[in-house]
Amino acid sequence: MRYREHFERRVVREDIWIPVDGGRTRLHARVWRPADAEADPVPALLEYLPYRKSDWTAPRDAQRHPWYAGHGYASVRVDIRGHGDSEGTPGDEYDARELADGADVVNWLAAQPWCTGRVGMFGISWGGFNSLQIAALAPEPLQAIVTVCSTDDRYDNDVHYTGGAVLGIDMAAWSGTMLAFAARPPDPKSVGGDRWLPMWRERLDALEPFLHTWLDHQQRDAYWRHGSICEDYGSVRAAVLAVGGWNDPYRDAVLRLVERLPADRVRGIIGPWSHQYPDRGLPPGPAIGFLQETLRWWDHWLKDEDTGAMAEPLLRSWVNDPVPPASSYEVMPGRWVGDTEWPSRRTLWRVRPLGTDSGPGAVVTVRSPQHTGVDSGRFFPYGNAGDLPPDQREEDGRSVCFDSEVLPERIEILGRPRLRLRLDSATPRAHVIARLCDVAPDGSSTLVTRGVLNLLARRGRDRVTEWTPGTWEDVEFELTGTGYAFPPGHRIRVAVSDTYWPWVWPHGERGELTVRPADSALLLPVREPGEESGDEPEIRFEDPEQAPPLPVTHEAPATPRPERLVTHDVAAGEWTLEVDPGYGGSRTYPDGLRYEESARETYRIRSGDPRSAVAVSEWHIRLRRGEDWDAEITTRTELRATAADFVMDSRIEARANGETVANRTWHRTTPRTSG
Repeated sequence: MRYREHFERRVVREDIWIPVDGGRTRLHARVWRPADAEADPVPALLEYLPYRKSDWTAPRDAQRHPWYAGHGYASVRVDIRGHGDSEGTPGDEYDARELADGADVVNWLAAQPWCTGRVGMFGISWGGFNSLQIAALAPEPLQAIVTVCSTDDRYDNDVHYTGGAVLGIDMAAWSGTMLAFAARPPDPKSVGGDRWLPMWRERLDALEPFLHTWLDHQQRDAYWRHGSICEDYGSVRAAVLAVGGWNDPYRDAVLRLVERLPADRVRGIIGPWSHQYPDRGLPPGPAIGFLQETLRWWDHWLKDEDTGAMAEPLLRSWVNDPVPPASSYEVMPGRWVGDTEWPSRRTLWRVRPLGTDSGPGAVVTVRSPQHTGVDSGRFFPYGNAGDLPPDQREEDGRSVCFDSEVLPERIEILGRPRLRLRLDSATPRAHVIARLCDVAPDGSSTLVTRGVLNLLARRGRDRVTEWTPGTWEDVEFELTGTGYAFPPGHRIRVAVSDTYWPWVWPHGERGELTVRPADSALLLPVREPGEESGDEPEIRFEDPEQAPPLPVTHEAPATPRPERLVTHDVAAGEWTLEVDPGYGGSRTYPDGLRYEESARETYRIRSGDPRSAVAVSEWHIRLRRGEDWDAEITTRTELRATAADFVMDSRIEARANGETVANRTWHRTTPRTSG
């Protein structure tokens, strides 16, 4: 990593208020810009988040915003309404008010004397989401965006549902996380010592757990269509650089965006990365000079400079070389490849029947124990040591596996594999889960990718179609995208299960699937070799470069906990997964702020009882500075289910300087329509 301290233009920083909603609310912003920008105006770049510029994202902000400013931009970090130091109360994620405020900020920035009137937006995760969504509103000054680890489909490619199934692993956990995050107070240093407490009380009174709303909408309806730009790709007029990682759950959005947006306004990059900016050097690498790459994008679209940004292939992808299973890789072996169109003419579909060893009438029964999935790894790999799926042999033993012959040659795949199954379900409601694994000669099994289908959603995510037991149907569904090379001497394995806890919340009745292998097949997007023929474009990135790091002091916990701990109560048949999400722990900032954070997610289930599933998220956050300011938040969110209903219990306690500010509880039930 190179740290750039000196730039051609001297950088200044200031904190300002930006009026939105006709001046009724002000959002707090931090602006880095060239000192002479009023005499020599520059384009503006906006990052717009609920995650608090004063503390939570401050280290990450320091890496990139001053760097952009030093290269001739006003780089602006804004707290969303009701979060951080901004006024107002928190709303639902990506609600209409948030997006309208964001468009107001874009227009306000364009009108400043230090701005040329041209604006870009960028962000990762939430900031990547709203960059796309605000681009779909098409405010005139917004001419380009960089969206990282985001999605164009809020229903089927986010933290709530996958393949029409309820995401057990993040439906409760992310709601619990956002309950704790939204409950954090503004900083007296920014809003004033007499204002912070009334503002905090107003926020706390307005809180409502997201979980209630998310489970009120179990099919793809108008709620999920809002903010999903896949409903109308044509609404996005800004140029889009879409970036993702093969270890991030949103990577498929990059493939869809480069396919659906006009080729003269979009480019995509998918590396081996987790849910992180790809210059941060967190596992798995290799990291790239992401800031330099985005600067080429901004200079092309916001300064009309010929940087070669649009001469790059439409999609640049990392193809992973085979690796033994591990929960973390410092650097993933592989290589970059480029495609000038997507879908690529170099990628051909190869059909691999599952029933090579079975007769035309042979069937297999899929009836997995409910704890199948405990070795699934983290839904959002974050660069921590325990994030990625370990050896899949135990999971394979809980599934029905279909193995290829030993491969005589290397097979590279790039894209979204598909699985076609001829099956029957013993119950009206069921799931089918498929994992694609690389099996080495020693029997070790590396997870390559996976996919989920709620059979209730097999005819559309906007409807519920129950299965009629005793009938055979062909179902086909996509696995998440990947770039991977299977080596000669290995086998390709398809592992099929009907449960996958805690990724997928189980249906309320125990069932089983019957599959006809001879009528079922794996469809692989096989990439034909290009290097040997000399027509593979050379893909190169610069080494990572950032502004100097913020001097934050991190402290290890007094009693370290495992990141992921699986325990099995043999007598009770109960499996428990405990997860420390590891977002940052306790740290002290240069201005004296002490930020303490502790979180724990717990998932429990009994092997034979789908109704025993329980997911719990617990948070404790404390912020203090000197003797005058000390705020604490404790939250707990629990999700469980009966045969007919989801049952949700949440609570929050907030204290200021030792005195209770809020103590609230919520109890809610909602019918299980498709979950």
